[in-house]
Amino acid sequence: MKAYFVKTPKIIQKIFSKYQWKVSTKKKEIYLTFDDGPIPEITPWVLEQLNKYQAKATFFCVGDNIGKYPEVFSSVLQENHRVGNHTFHHLNGWKTKTNSYIENVEKCEYIIKEQQKHSTEISNLLFRPPRGRMRVSQTKNLLQKGYKITLWDVLSGDFDQALSKESCLDHVLKNTQEGSIVVFHDSEKAFKNLEYVLPRTLEHFSKKGFVFKALKN
Repeated sequence: MKAYFVKTPKIIQKIFSKYQWKVSTKKKEIYLTFDDGPIPEITPWVLEQLNKYQAKATFFCVGDNIGKYPEVFSSVLQENHRVGNHTFHHLNGWKTKTNSYIENVEKCEYIIKEQQKHSTEISNLLFRPPRGRMRVSQTKNLLQKGYKITLWDVLSGDFDQALSKESCLDHVLKNTQEGSIVVFHDSEKAFKNLEYVLPRTLEHFSKKGFVFKALKN
């Protein structure tokens, strides 16, 4: 696995200041996010863990998965979690032409809106680029269209097959603080670590008086 930042350096957050990296607050609030779903069994398991702590989260969904598993996506909405756009085909922005990338984002947004017709949840153009990779032209285009591009303050590394579950938990517990946006993945690849880390993260911070909230505009 290639190297990655567990805690996004402040200099990067400053350079790319048009992205949302964390929530400005002094309250004991944490913003858990889950990328790449919805996935049968895994996403419902995540919802079950969140419910144990009355925790709300934000799910950045892949449009193709929404189409394959609409009932799982519907369960996320029914539990009053926030959903966001993660492109339709989980595209790497660096390897995709801007026009194709934007079309893929809007295809995902369309299927989200279709599924939300009978829900009070509204996506409000919340977007996260897969792997955090976007071209400048893609960023400008989406910002002009009104998308709020959200990255992260803490990257759990649950997707890293070489990372032990204990080290993954250590990543989260040591780096998460007030207003942190933390990335997990409700995917088969990440589940080995997620199954261990998520319940312990929820328990640890709940005992410290933190609450878990979904992202807002």
